[in-house]
Amino acid sequence: MSTLPTAERPASLSALRARAARELTGNILPFWARHAFDPATGRLIGRLTHDLRLYDDAPRHVVLCSRILWTFAAAHQVASDDAWLVAGRRALALLDTGFDDPVHGGVFWSLAPDGTVASDRKQVYAQAFTIYGLAEWFSATGDPAALARAQDLFRRLETHARDRRLGGYIEALSRDWGALDDMRLSDKDLNSPKSMNTLLHVLEAYTKLLRVWPDPELRSALHALVTDLLDKVYTETPFPRFALFFDLEWRSLNDIISYGHDIETSWLLCEAADALGDPALSARVRDIALKMARAVLAHGVDTDGSLFYDGTAAGVRNDEKHWWVQAEAVVGFLNAWQLTREQPFLDAALRTWTYIEQKVVDARHGEWFAVLTRDGTPRPDYPEFADSCKIGPWKCPYHNARSAIEVLRRLPA
Repeated sequence: MSTLPTAERPASLSALRARAARELTGNILPFWARHAFDPATGRLIGRLTHDLRLYDDAPRHVVLCSRILWTFAAAHQVASDDAWLVAGRRALALLDTGFDDPVHGGVFWSLAPDGTVASDRKQVYAQAFTIYGLAEWFSATGDPAALARAQDLFRRLETHARDRRLGGYIEALSRDWGALDDMRLSDKDLNSPKSMNTLLHVLEAYTKLLRVWPDPELRSALHALVTDLLDKVYTETPFPRFALFFDLEWRSLNDIISYGHDIETSWLLCEAADALGDPALSARVRDIALKMARAVLAHGVDTDGSLFYDGTAAGVRNDEKHWWVQAEAVVGFLNAWQLTREQPFLDAALRTWTYIEQKVVDARHGEWFAVLTRDGTPRPDYPEFADSCKIGPWKCPYHNARSAIEVLRRLPA
């Protein structure tokens, strides 16, 4: 991760740092500390709508729990406040009890509202996020039990989910780490044995774990994963991007272009290469990351500075504005500017943050709207619009808090 000394920083970036700090500590973190957990039971709540109505019959997903853990652990390291560790410990307790599989290891996909297991599948995406949260918690607190748990999950993924013959990781497995017929991460995804999305989040989890545990096997696994992403997932057709879904032999299964995933991957690949400390790999990663950032800037950015959701070779397919896509755009464009000092990247990062402040942040009820139409109108609340909520299986504090945290890390005071 590159940082820029204050003396060399444009005034606009000093202002961005202040804006990000205000958003993180004044809006995002307090909202989640206040609303994410049931005060009586300590368990995660169900869905919370934009106007703060609770639907408590929804399952509780381990991805949300681990993302909350990561968020408060990471936030404590840039905005030291013991209140953030209190919230993190609530998430950690759930990972250690309700979501933990005491028989076969790993974490369950979801729990019912009463805390019993709703889905016992071993989604690799979920194991990766749990590693990510636990490794960050160890970084924040030095808790050896959290590190040991992350190490155990890493070894289970390497044993059960890694494709040693063809590369990459299988999408999902049964409770006892056997084969599954339906491996989809969500109803929107293809039932494919490999996906860019899962590989991306194994990448970020292993990157964080390597920073706190420089294990040779982990280093080798991360190096292989970066190489697989560059050799088998990256394509320059119709322009630099990452394909999304694959069969076991790495044949691409659709032609959708995810602008949010591409800009997110552009900076997470740089983080992974930096953690590995391989100059030749870093040079290759930097070249591809910048090609992808330029492609997203050319094809995925709207006239107001926000990012569209996805497209094809023919152009934009879905013109909605999703909260997480905007959050990742800020970091991805800022990273590209730090690598090149090219003004269009800096302008893009600043314009996206301004869009977030003007359209995505909910000044009335707090946090961010999940999905907006192209003109910046929030989608109706859940259940009328299934993805529209403040808290839910996929609506979490990880992308937007991380965007602010990355701004603070990259632009130190």
